[in-house]
Amino acid sequence: MSDDKIVMAKGAPAPVGAYPHARRVGDLLFLSGVGPRQAGTDAIPGGPIEDTAGNALDYDASAQTEAVIQNVRTILEASGSSLEKVVDVTSFLVDMKRDFKAYNAVYKTHFEGIQATRTTVQVGALPTPIAVEFKVIALP
Repeated sequence: MSDDKIVMAKGAPAPVGAYPHARRVGDLLFLSGVGPRQAGTDAIPGGPIEDTAGNALDYDASAQTEAVIQNVRTILEASGSSLEKVVDVTSFLVDMKRDFKAYNAVYKTHFEGIQATRTTVQVGALPTPIAVEFKVIALP
């Protein structure tokens, strides 16, 4: 397709698999799952949810949510878009009861005026030891 474009965003954390950060198809931009890991270091703001042995750790869901949104912003901008052009967000939390309130408060500070549609689900695990991940669709 002539309007199909693959985006690998400099300044965003490297994907953990064989996929791009985003793909533009026609009038829509689809972002792959975006977590809070930091580009270059893979550090997790707010801390990982578990250590390398799988033992649960205390972590900050607010800090992770803020980092996810900043990573989404980086990818959108590298794609020629912006946070204000987001039309749909699917959010994945590993612990809805523990983390929803903190996640929702941070989400509101960035998305209340945008009014993107949103679905939030709890998942058993994410590919790295993180608590929050977003799947985003935006206008280019």
